[in-house]
Amino acid sequence: MGNQESYSKLIGKITAIPDSEVVAVSMPSETMAQEAENTREWAFDDKPELVAAGLDWALVEELTDAAGALRKAESNWFIQRFGVEDAKKTWLSQAPGAYNLRDELIRVMRFAYRKDTAILARVSDIADGNGHEDMIQDLSDISVLGKKYPDQLKAIPNFKMELLDEAETLSSEMARLLAVSSANASSSEEAKVIRDKAYTYVKMLLDEIRDYGQFVFRNNKARAYGYASMYYRERSSIKNKKTSEQKVDAVTA
Repeated sequence: MGNQESYSKLIGKITAIPDSEVVAVSMPSETMAQEAENTREWAFDDKPELVAAGLDWALVEELTDAAGALRKAESNWFIQRFGVEDAKKTWLSQAPGAYNLRDELIRVMRFAYRKDTAILARVSDIADGNGHEDMIQDLSDISVLGKKYPDQLKAIPNFKMELLDEAETLSSEMARLLAVSSANASSSEEAKVIRDKAYTYVKMLLDEIRDYGQFVFRNNKARAYGYASMYYRERSSIKNKKTSEQKVDAVTA
């Protein structure tokens, strides 16, 4: 399902969120959307435990649509700040590289996972389909799958794992450009309000799922790890590193 379809499916729930419950957008929307999809993938391996603890599994199932709706809402607001024609030119210049990256990573994965029929089947599912939106979703799915099963990829000489991050970033960028290239501008303020509510909706889903995941796996750090924000974890790590460096500098000064 494309971002527009996801947006249309959930816009009623999104706009129904009271203004008083809208949260501040504290991370990039594309990062929030990707974390939602990553959490969905992670949670699927823990479905029996999470459901047994009382989690409504429909929340997990809705993460993909919620992420797509957020991307579309972000794109609608993006239109107000950047011209449609500029977006079209940028899309045309970047699309060939995006398709090439998708195709190359599919070829690498088919080789890397050739002895694992279950994972290979998922690669084949990703490779199915055509069109711009399919390519954008493929890049996102490739990133998630590769990060979930990295060992086989790391075993390939000279393969750069950073390409999975590039695929994730490019998926978000191309989704936004495609949406802007084919959409009509709407009210900037209204678009921002909807974007903020779409962000809030994704966060509400994630918070509930992560609360269950962290509780269920409170004695299993390896599984609990996937029920926290990588974005905030990395920012905290950078902040702690800077603090430590400042303390060292103060001592040696």
